[in-house]
Amino acid sequence: MNRWLLVGLAGLVAMLVGGVSLADEPPKKRAKPKYEYRDKHDPNGIGKFYMDREIARVMSYQGASWLERKERVEEEAPAKLIKALEIKEGMVIADVGAGSGYHCFLMSPLVGKKGKIIASDIQQEMLDLIIKKAKEKKVTNIETVKGTEKDPKLPVGKVDLILMVDVYHEFEFPFEMTEKLVEALAPGGRLVFVEFRLEDDKVPILLVHKMSERQVLKEMMPFPEMEHTKTVGTLPWQHVIIFTKKQEKKEPKK
Repeated sequence: MNRWLLVGLAGLVAMLVGGVSLADEPPKKRAKPKYEYRDKHDPNGIGKFYMDREIARVMSYQGASWLERKERVEEEAPAKLIKALEIKEGMVIADVGAGSGYHCFLMSPLVGKKGKIIASDIQQEMLDLIIKKAKEKKVTNIETVKGTEKDPKLPVGKVDLILMVDVYHEFEFPFEMTEKLVEALAPGGRLVFVEFRLEDDKVPILLVHKMSERQVLKEMMPFPEMEHTKTVGTLPWQHVIIFTKKQEKKEPKK
């Protein structure tokens, strides 16, 4: 028998004994939808389109006072949102696009000392506001992380809940960001979109800063490991669209 054939067979046997089969292949790369650029577009958008949706301009840190406005309690009913999240003590929660930390400080007491809130934002000025407020309130379970346009810089596989309040529609690279968000979730972890309802003309928000439930579902299609488990419609202006990361099915012992 040819010497090289013998070597090949020996290598094959070694792989099989070591638990590696020929069926083991590197995971397939996720299909990435294309971005489009259009000259004619909404002045409040950036002219970049993802799945036929124009991406909105990011709100500057100079508008942080709007996030802390008193009217927000009536307009957005944050207490109802927090209730819908079903937060438990000890959870690790990431507030992506945290802004001034409005929701961070609502969730902080609920996760307790054993839990943690990760405030991620691309603007250091926003994170500085959170740091200052945490010191004033003596809150110790909130940590800040400066993300990028493509990566929120969250720990892989460690986050129980990722909250995005009125922010996903501003992601310049929504596909890349969602990939990182999904990677950060632990099995069974939840990804929560809170977006102003495009379906409701009475919601007094600029068009590019609103999203329909159908559009959110469409943009999550490249991520089959995420299952749409619930949409909460109890908020005055926004819908809460929740996805859960599927847990790996374990083979029964023989």
